[in-house]
Amino acid sequence: MSGMMQAQMIHEIPERSGAAFRLARGEILTVIDPRGEQVSDLLAFAADDLDEVISSGRTLDYAETIYLTTGHILYSNRSQPMLEIVADDVGRHDFLLTPCSYDTFHHFYPTLPPHRGCFGNLAAALEPYGVMPDRIPTAFNCFMNVPIDAETGKLRVLPPISKAGDQIVFRAAMDLVIGLTACSAPDSNGGTFKPIHYAIGPNPRLD
Repeated sequence: MSGMMQAQMIHEIPERSGAAFRLARGEILTVIDPRGEQVSDLLAFAADDLDEVISSGRTLDYAETIYLTTGHILYSNRSQPMLEIVADDVGRHDFLLTPCSYDTFHHFYPTLPPHRGCFGNLAAALEPYGVMPDRIPTAFNCFMNVPIDAETGKLRVLPPISKAGDQIVFRAAMDLVIGLTACSAPDSNGGTFKPIHYAIGPNPRLD
């Protein structure tokens, strides 16, 4: 991590919060799990047309796998490449489950204080860019560990397998508005809440 931090400006998303920013075509986005076992929900919108948005359905259809990693492309609802995964320390992420929200907290955690979750954090962070809540789709959930039973199709949410300092690296295929969180759901993060780091710019691991 030390060499990377000298070469890149690291931004922190505090636990249970979110951020939004622009990412230009060709730029590198590195999402880092600084402490391990922490999920980060990622959204992408075309900067010049917010109706073009990252699509789980298109991406999984074209990849022919639910386990997306280095070399896979995240597509838009118009079948255009948005982000290419160019490096990945973990190899286990989720693109099936919706961002957690007040409603999912009431459903899965009825005894815990409700939280606006990643959905609310994404909505607040993306509002200045013109993204309204109803435009928020399924996110690419970096580091989220969702195994599926091959016989029954049953989903489970287990702690991420990411370790402290693990990262996933994307290259933008178009000008984008990105939303990113440090996830708020207990089960997704091994029962604890931790920050997420991200950096925009050259990644020494790719040199």
